[in-house]
Amino acid sequence: MPGPFDLEDARAYRAWRAQKLERNRAQLEAQLVEIADPHALSAPERAALLTRCSQSNFAVYACPPRAAARQDAARMLAAQLGLARLDRHHFAEDDGVSAITPGGGRRGEFIPYTDRAIGWHTDGYYNPAVRRIRAMTLHCVRDALEGGESALLDHEVAYILLRDEDPDLIRALSAPDALIIPPRLEGEAVARAAGTGPVFSVDPGDGKLHMRYTARGVNIAWKDDRATSTARAALEHVLQDASPWILRLRLAPGMGIVCNNVLHARSAFRDAPEQHRLLYRVRSYDRIAEV
Repeated sequence: MPGPFDLEDARAYRAWRAQKLERNRAQLEAQLVEIADPHALSAPERAALLTRCSQSNFAVYACPPRAAARQDAARMLAAQLGLARLDRHHFAEDDGVSAITPGGGRRGEFIPYTDRAIGWHTDGYYNPAVRRIRAMTLHCVRDALEGGESALLDHEVAYILLRDEDPDLIRALSAPDALIIPPRLEGEAVARAAGTGPVFSVDPGDGKLHMRYTARGVNIAWKDDRATSTARAALEHVLQDASPWILRLRLAPGMGIVCNNVLHARSAFRDAPEQHRLLYRVRSYDRIAEV
């Protein structure tokens, strides 16, 4: 792995680590970015979002609920941040926007479209490399009656916490066969092919760290050796810890998250009978633009 992600280059790692943690700490202490209209960011609003994403891979914003209600708000916001190539997966609309809300039918078979908790993960961990999810936006239109808290952890900070404990943990999670996603079948047909790959990898094009992870215990397989089991347990400990690096928040109408596909989770929630929690999500093969 090049630069700070080269396990043999301690000097580059220490310099990057110091700057990364300082910037991430400042981001966690910062106020959210107030924006007037997600469809038309001002120059200072866009700069604030891009700066936060360049420092800690995510930003939280708030805009007037009336301006947030349109379905294209998440897509328009994403486009202004450099996210052009959208993941038009099975449950996304033609414009690449997914309505994350409890639903019946086929959608109800998948946890994001229920009121159940979602464990720590990065989006698209099951996607092939050619459809790698590098960034996403989550835009709240309606919140739940109770619950639905989000948790965010910059995946680069997770990398630091593991590498500081033992570089061999990173070495194990960077193996090309560390995490295996079995094929998903619909009847006798293969709806999604099996996928094998690392948890941590570095994009050869831009040198950025990418993470592919899910805490799910079903429909997932891990490399069956001691090094991988030890590294997986260490990562789970990082995510279960009451870490000061984890941001927990409850999105209210008009609030949203833009990120370079950081680790995130969601608590279970309860809706009002007449009003269901609704978020719009956009996932992209691009990273958020650099400042």
